[in-house]
Amino acid sequence: MAIGTIKTIRADKGFGFIKRRDGGMGNNDLFFHSSAVEGSMFDELREGQEVSYDEGRDDRDPSRQRAVNVRLVSESDEG
Repeated sequence: MAIGTIKTIRADKGFGFIKRRDGGMGNNDLFFHSSAVEGSMFDELREGQEVSYDEGRDDRDPSRQRAVNVRLVSESDEG
């Protein structure tokens, strides 16, 4: 799993963007949908929080990636 920071949350639309920690390829921002959030509620997420995630193919545009399995990173997760 990769680690990133929530850059933008659009609670009214049910999605957000994660800034990749490693920079990733191309655009550093990775889209995620509220349905991709695990272990907490989408409404609990805030800009600036660290999350772990996997990258998967975007159903709407298979040439792009999106974040899936998005989880808040707790201090105990970072070791």
